[in-house]
Amino acid sequence: MNQNLYSFFQAQFPAEGTKPFLIHPRATVSFDAVENQTARYGAVLQASGVLKGDRVIVQVQKSPEAVLLYLSCLRIGAIFIPLNTAYTLPEVQYFVEDATPAVIVCDPAQEATMSAAFSAHVLTLGENGEGSLPARAASTDQAAPIATCDQDTLAAILYTSGTTGRSKGAMLTIGNLASNARVLHEYWGWEKGDVLLHALPIFHVHGLFVALHCALLNGSSVLFHNRFDTAEVIKDLPKATVMMGVPTFYTRLLEAPGFDRATCRNIRLFISGSAPLLADTFASFEQRTGHRILERYGMTEAGMIASNPYEGIRIAGTVGYALPKVHARVADANGTELPRGEVGVLEIAGPNVFAGYWQMPEKTAEEFRADGYFITGDMATMARDGRITIVGRAKDLVISGGFNVYPKEVEDCIDELPSVKESAVIGLPHPDFGEGVAAVIVAQSEVDEAELRAHLAKNLAKFKQPKKIFIVADLPRNTMGKVQKKTLRESYAGTFSDG
Repeated sequence: MNQNLYSFFQAQFPAEGTKPFLIHPRATVSFDAVENQTARYGAVLQASGVLKGDRVIVQVQKSPEAVLLYLSCLRIGAIFIPLNTAYTLPEVQYFVEDATPAVIVCDPAQEATMSAAFSAHVLTLGENGEGSLPARAASTDQAAPIATCDQDTLAAILYTSGTTGRSKGAMLTIGNLASNARVLHEYWGWEKGDVLLHALPIFHVHGLFVALHCALLNGSSVLFHNRFDTAEVIKDLPKATVMMGVPTFYTRLLEAPGFDRATCRNIRLFISGSAPLLADTFASFEQRTGHRILERYGMTEAGMIASNPYEGIRIAGTVGYALPKVHARVADANGTELPRGEVGVLEIAGPNVFAGYWQMPEKTAEEFRADGYFITGDMATMARDGRITIVGRAKDLVISGGFNVYPKEVEDCIDELPSVKESAVIGLPHPDFGEGVAAVIVAQSEVDEAELRAHLAKNLAKFKQPKKIFIVADLPRNTMGKVQKKTLRESYAGTFSDG
């Protein structure tokens, strides 16, 4: 039996093929068009030298055509490698040298640069434009058949952010992606007639796999936005039943005076991920709309891992329970499971866990325990009932004077003050303590440092209290809304050594 991931989705396409799949300001793509266009796009890729198992690197702006390209790669058995559109040419060069793609697909404005820099065949993905992939697909009479694949066939390679050392290419198989899609479709209660509002980027697990795969598996229409624009999202929300977003989406909606319960009257589910959702945002959103945002947890190497329940209690600050078929434990540095409630590293196993890092067997071996559990690198606690709370990245753990300081505990305490909008706690080199705790704060109103320090002294042990406090306009974030603590550590690196 053919396990091709495209076939997996195709089997759920609605019988009425004219039903819209992607509804975009520029064009609407029906399910019939998906079938027709992926066959044509696939034929162009094959004519450009792409064989089953070849890599296709894609650095393009979000568009309906970009989704068709992804599905075309699945169709012909090519390995899809999406790159952040913000990457510079030297950064792209690393990925090209590492992945050795048969084809690179870029925006038309980058064609000359890419062609001059790389030996791989270069295609463009403009809306129109002579010679672009869509234009060539429109003029071909060839149709690529659906390649025969099995569960272990690689479907995609997604490179990690590379905040520590070289970026690593996480190899995701058809089995990884299909299992995650099935579980999420059921766990989040997808229903006939659901409509997804999609304003996420599609070079990332959240927007590309979690959102689109659920919609495809449900035969749902997708309100497809190029980016998050508060006014445009509010305009489309009454037409949607499901919205997936990062915490920033929800804070921006709350800042909009026109956002209220009426706007959300047809929404069944708001989902948040890719970065921690503040408890204040959770509470304010519920008060404004009556909806309790469902927070979930995942990562590039495993898709979705845990989720607050669809039916059941959603608790702010937690990521819920390990998803069905996913096994999770909190362990010490040796991989020994810790008693419930203790802080350790979250380790996971299951059909969603990736096949390893591309061209890095030694690194892959380092990240797995002998019993097959993957070491996520996230510090967590697990309650008696299995509910998981992420307390930070292992690499963000601050060791000050020999004591462990978990940044999230300190951040939660700081964020309790009404004058604080959000905070990030980091460790900086310190001549006496090894690392000194520092807090970088975005103010809601004027922060009284004496009041803040009194509040911290009342609630935290002295070794956890920041030795230095910085007030800033904004925290540096990546495209998925995650605070870039590495950037903060670099910016303030000399704080304690400067006297």
